[in-house]
Formats: sequence, structure tokens, C-alpha cells
Amino acid sequence: MIFFRAEEKKGITLIALVVTIIVLLILAGVTIATLTGENRNIK
Repeated sequence: MIFFRAEEKKGITLIALVVTIIVLLILAGVTIATLTGENRNIK
């Protein structure tokens, strides 16, 4: 009986790429809202 090993996938996956982009967009949105909001720190 021959057993085949599952091939290991190397590199970035599409799911990891999408999650990373979503997190960066959320952080950018929070940063922009903070800087341009009513109680902004930068004048």
C-alpha cells in the first residue's frame, strides 16, 4: 500500500492576502478619521 504525502503549500495564500488588505484598510480608516475628526490632535 502506497501512501502519498500531502503537498505543502508555500508562499502567501489568497485568503491571507485578503485578510491583510482588510486589516490595513480598517487601520487606515481609523487613522484618517482620527486625524480629520472634530477632536483631532494635528492642527
